Amino acid sequence: MDINDVSRLYQQLDKQNLHLLKGIYHDHVVFEDPAHRVEGKTSLVAYFEELYTNVIKCDFDIEQQQQFESQGFLTWTMSLQHPKLNRGQPISVKGASHIQFEQGFVIYHRDYFDLGEMLYEHIVVLGGLIKGIKKRLGN
Repeated sequence: MDINDVSRLYQQLDKQNLHLLKGIYHDHVVFEDPAHRVEGKTSLVAYFEELYTNVIKCDFDIEQQQQFESQGFLTWTMSLQHPKLNRGQPISVKGASHIQFEQGFVIYHRDYFDLGEMLYEHIVVLGGLIKGIKKRLGN
């Protein structure tokens, strides 16, 4: 198991094949993103099943990947389509993942991305406010 395997899996992942996650993650995996922390493979798979329940489409374009010994890094663009965000139109979010391997499996996975860019900016009331704040800050 290496960063190439993780990259391949995420580029093919969809709501019909979430069972593939079981093949790369350690039983005691810790998964973190800006909104959640999940511990254990069973909890991780349940988390992804819940995330993908209402998603129309979620694709990852892996742009770069690096690995040194048991540490790996990915940069990616996620294209997310959800009926309650952006009127159901696709949203692109850039992010990065830090991956650690142990015993041939992913033991730690942390995603870094702008939760506002993915979520808050596409909620009717908050969207304009968040975008206005970012504009004033020069982003």
